Amino acid sequence: MKRISYLMAATAGIFVLGAAGAQAAPNCGLNNGKKAEGEPIVVGAIVGQTGPDDFSSSADAAAAYFKCVNENGGINGRPIEYLVEDDQWNPEVAAQVATKLVKDRKVVALVASGSFVEMGVNAKLYEEEGVMSMASACAVSECFESRNIVSTNEGPLPSSVGAAQWALANLESKNVVCIGLNIPTVGQYSCGWTEKYMQAKGLTGSSVLLDPGSADMNSAFLEAVANSPDTILVNLPAGMAAGFLRVVQEADARDQYKWISSTPLYDKDVPGLLGNYWSGVMHVNAELTPIDGKGPDATNWREVMDKYAAESDPRDTFSQSGYLSARFFVEAMLKLDQAKIDRATATDAIRAINNQTSDLLCGPYYVGNGDRHMPNHANVMMQMVDGGFKQVGECADVDSAYLDPIRAQEKELGITSN
Repeated sequence: MKRISYLMAATAGIFVLGAAGAQAAPNCGLNNGKKAEGEPIVVGAIVGQTGPDDFSSSADAAAAYFKCVNENGGINGRPIEYLVEDDQWNPEVAAQVATKLVKDRKVVALVASGSFVEMGVNAKLYEEEGVMSMASACAVSECFESRNIVSTNEGPLPSSVGAAQWALANLESKNVVCIGLNIPTVGQYSCGWTEKYMQAKGLTGSSVLLDPGSADMNSAFLEAVANSPDTILVNLPAGMAAGFLRVVQEADARDQYKWISSTPLYDKDVPGLLGNYWSGVMHVNAELTPIDGKGPDATNWREVMDKYAAESDPRDTFSQSGYLSARFFVEAMLKLDQAKIDRATATDAIRAINNQTSDLLCGPYYVGNGDRHMPNHANVMMQMVDGGFKQVGECADVDSAYLDPIRAQEKELGITSN
């Protein structure tokens, strides 16, 4: 079940707008039109697909890109065998499927994982086994504070702080309440640093954290209101965010507050699902550049999705991120002797990635040998309007003390900051 199903359930029958665009010929890997038929290179991913919400669009996009690569020469003749496991938002399951992929199937790397639990559970395993995870939809702090995990998405902390940063400058917000998830190293991490950002500006920040397994949206809204905010920051997965906003709509309380959101609501189907009630009102942070961008990677991502993915697979920020993780992985592998690709050589090649650029990113992508990784920490702001989105804020680096060690690392590596 894809995220669209969760959104439809949360919004109780609001009509879905939009369809896949016209197909074009995508550019993938060697781009030689020859099907790869050598010994497969086994790559894995772990996603939170079944549970409170569907968080698998990053792996959907990576799977589409890998299919395209396999139809265009593979990794110098070797196809990619892509194994995607569902952690079901369950830490025990997350540990089991990671063991299956890393120890049993002996993947050379993980690419485009997306989860609210697995990185926190498995970061130690990845380091012990010397395997890199090039994630694409990270939500937990361990994803950004681990030696063997690096993500193309920036995560809920920069996205939430970035949304609040924009609201202070453009909506004159002074009291922001952050609606997040009560998962260790998720809600306290992202909403907590948003509170710190507000306090650093001499303003007020607070948090309302929900249990993802039994979220009471009515109670959450009442608790948020009790904090007397002028701005409400929705920092939830898309399906849960839609459920929260439906409660607000039923109370007709929209105009009492200013509205901002972290990245999950930036999905081409969301405006149609939420309806005109939120048009011109909801401002959404995007961790990558716009999904309707005209650059070569933005165009190629859509073409890959149109040809190799299901129409129901979301076209959202995390899909863009999955495409990029897959592309960066393939480019790193193509530099290796195809007969010598194993976990050790793949790990070294991934760590060697430096100053990669894309029109989908606001700044360069890199990995390196650091004990933490957050190459993407700049974002743009979008406004939900007329069944779609319009960009209302250009690429801006996130103003947070959390990034101080990241920026010090970038200086050492000679990376031009986002």
